Amino acid sequence: MKNTFYSKYIKRLIDLLASILGLTIAIPVSFFIVLLLRLTGHKKIFFVQKRIGYNEKIFYLIKFCTMTEQKDINGNLLPDEKRLTKFGKALRKSSLDEIPQLINVFIGNMSLIGPRPLLIEYLPLYTEEQKKRHLLKPGITGWAQVNGRNAISWEKKFELDVWYIKNISLFLDLKILFLTIKKILVSEGINQAGSATMEAFKGS
Repeated sequence: MKNTFYSKYIKRLIDLLASILGLTIAIPVSFFIVLLLRLTGHKKIFFVQKRIGYNEKIFYLIKFCTMTEQKDINGNLLPDEKRLTKFGKALRKSSLDEIPQLINVFIGNMSLIGPRPLLIEYLPLYTEEQKKRHLLKPGITGWAQVNGRNAISWEKKFELDVWYIKNISLFLDLKILFLTIKKILVSEGINQAGSATMEAFKGS
């Protein structure tokens, strides 16, 4: 991994300042989102889940809920597509469900830009090359997200993540930020084809 000074010091300073600014700006928007979540049947406002972070350390990722807790007659959660509300879809489409992750960035267990933090169940399934995606803090957006997001295979995502690790720079981060804004505006690659969410990773 090159640009160690940037990745260790400059990147963290940018993350800290951007998260403070972002959280301040997001207060009125977040209040509106919380209100609408309540009005659309969401009992939980925040989705909190363990994810794999920097150097494979576990942390709690925070997002706004986009799915309800509806269950079948046996007490099992309904499929994702049946629990995803219309407002939840709108949140995902606009990426506003990611706002609470600015708290993760402020705390320091995430960065604005980096490989997306994934489920802890995936850790034993990675190849040694794929594990290199944990050599940096996970991000709210990343190189894989602006090059296909959920519309590409897991293997391609990991390949792009590792490429980012090896080529990190301020210029690349600015490029990813610009492309992320563009992707949000045109709503590209939010879901995998034929699915409400990305299919689970089962190993390469």
